[in-house]
Amino acid sequence: MARKPETEPAAAVASAPDRQRRFYLQHGKRLLDLVLTIAVLPLALPLMVLVALAVWLALGRPVLFRQWRPGLGGRPFTLVKFRSLRRPEQATLGASDLERSTALGRWLRRTSLDELPELWNVLRGEMSLVGPRPLLMKYLERYSDEERRRHAVRPGLTGWAQIHGRNRTTWQERFAQDLWYVDHCSLGLDCRILARTVVELLQADGGVEQGTRLGEYQGERGRRAKEPRSG
Repeated sequence: MARKPETEPAAAVASAPDRQRRFYLQHGKRLLDLVLTIAVLPLALPLMVLVALAVWLALGRPVLFRQWRPGLGGRPFTLVKFRSLRRPEQATLGASDLERSTALGRWLRRTSLDELPELWNVLRGEMSLVGPRPLLMKYLERYSDEERRRHAVRPGLTGWAQIHGRNRTTWQERFAQDLWYVDHCSLGLDCRILARTVVELLQADGGVEQGTRLGEYQGERGRRAKEPRSG
């Protein structure tokens, strides 16, 4: 009697994409970050020198802005970017960020050139090229358990939310996009996001001048405020 050929269990076949995704998250994504970051540094460094000089001439020192932000697992790291606002002592007492902004700062933020120093964060393994943008530390305690899942991956220079509205979305839409990315992260998706980001940067699309619907994230307090009152 002929022996039937052995076949791989259906469950094992079905889990193959999951194994590939886990491998990419654990090893491939970091490798992609290093390869691409090192490849663009020869082009980025001269541009960073020019931007640093422009910031120094227009805004003075310090040229860089440093701030604690939550990273992978919510662990804090120091985010580094070019300063785009006047120092508080350079503006009217109590001035808002909009009032402290300058033409250079608005242009840097519109073109995302202020974020070039974050390549250092990528090299250090604190950020990835693609992932949810790192928000403020004070937002951590305002997250729901579901929203906290955005920290299951490293924060990124760009992300799924950044190519789908950026600051023109609501917080609910932003978190939904971040969590969708966490659940679908792959090499193909990251390459797609990076390519789309390059196109939008060349078009200078999605910057702060085009409006924002975000404001400060209020968490559960903000959600309750939006609920219709009964009676």
